[in-house]
Amino acid sequence: MGRAEPAWTAELEAWLVPFLERLIYPAQRHWAPLYIAGLLAPGERKSLEPLASRMAPGHLQQLHHFLSTSRWDPAPLAEELVRHAQALVGGSEAVLVVDDTALVKKGEHSVGVAHQYCGQLGKQANCQSLVSLTLARAEVPVCVALRLFLPEAWAGNEARRRRALVPEGLAFREKWRIALDEIDRVRAAGATFGTVLADADYGRVAGFRHGLDERGLPWALTVLSTCTVYPADVQLRAPRRRDGQLRPERPSQQVQTVIAALPATDFHPVTWRQGTKGPLRADFAAVRVRVADGPAMSSRTQHLPGAERWLVCERRLNGERRYYLSNLPSHTPLDRLAAVIKARWVCEQAHQQMKEELGLDHLECRNWMALAHHALLTMIALCFLQHLRLGGKNQRRPQPAGAAAHPDTAAGASSHSGTLHGRLRPMSGMPAQLPLPTQSIGWAE
Repeated sequence: MGRAEPAWTAELEAWLVPFLERLIYPAQRHWAPLYIAGLLAPGERKSLEPLASRMAPGHLQQLHHFLSTSRWDPAPLAEELVRHAQALVGGSEAVLVVDDTALVKKGEHSVGVAHQYCGQLGKQANCQSLVSLTLARAEVPVCVALRLFLPEAWAGNEARRRRALVPEGLAFREKWRIALDEIDRVRAAGATFGTVLADADYGRVAGFRHGLDERGLPWALTVLSTCTVYPADVQLRAPRRRDGQLRPERPSQQVQTVIAALPATDFHPVTWRQGTKGPLRADFAAVRVRVADGPAMSSRTQHLPGAERWLVCERRLNGERRYYLSNLPSHTPLDRLAAVIKARWVCEQAHQQMKEELGLDHLECRNWMALAHHALLTMIALCFLQHLRLGGKNQRRPQPAGAAAHPDTAAGASSHSGTLHGRLRPMSGMPAQLPLPTQSIGWAE
């Protein structure tokens, strides 16, 4: 970042104070900032041994204990992270992106590891899968949740659970249910945002869409081309028998069929932002529909019409088409729909930086606690980088949990927008050696 070492370390120390106040014991308050500084500092590997050799030579076991066996509760620090993220990028113009990110692993001992789909590789692979939430505004992302998805094979294996310290009573939950739980958690901690975004792994699930509706949240979600919808003006016919069921007057259709029937004039070019190689644009079309996700019909393979939604199609320059559903208001302009939909990419930026520069996937976390601690500390490190990126100490302080967003939130972000495109600035300018934290070491927990 080009900052002088004393200013950088002093700012980190001051910035971490609210986090450290959430820790109970002096040892925890000593090792937490040291570990975060190690994630931020230069170094190809951020696993425990090389990190300890750079930051605390001779103290590998103490650092390992802090991460893997010290039973400090991540929840208070996670709440503080949301407060800081809210101060930086929250507000009505923010988006909350739901996604998952995979940590590729070679062995079978890391907690939750399984042969499952890995987005990083684009295929099935041996990996851990974490459900992530990213709060972002003006293309600046802060990851506020990384929750391990525990596959069914793990959830039902008591011996494996005990070895990996998986909390008792933690049952298998689908990723979309985990995402809804995490949305509830970050909102309770004070996060505010305008729209929830997610890819087709979440958008195709009616339960996820309904869960967002029940929470009163606006959303724009990618769906599969085979997702079925009805025309917005579809009517229900009365049953022929007294015990019969209402039936739609017209059958549902796949979204790809609905879009294919639109006239070519319904597609309009939209530019949603400037990329590193020029403006990013594609053709978009939007039509009002009713999604086939209402109550099941007697056949149980078809559903009655649900609520009216936007169906949006993106037609890329190479001819590829992507489909989206959104519950944004019926008067929403097409360029606004497109801009919101395309804001989802920002979570990939956050995942990439946490992995490549902050070491999210460098550590083999064999137990649940180690992964929870490591993931949280990595998110805190990313939040600090965004704090520097947006002006450092000149940024406004985090508001108490539940406080309303500052009215200047969106304007403040826009004033930095000229420097926010592309990847975050690399950390090659970080000082090669950070001093140890000044707090005294205590071992009682």
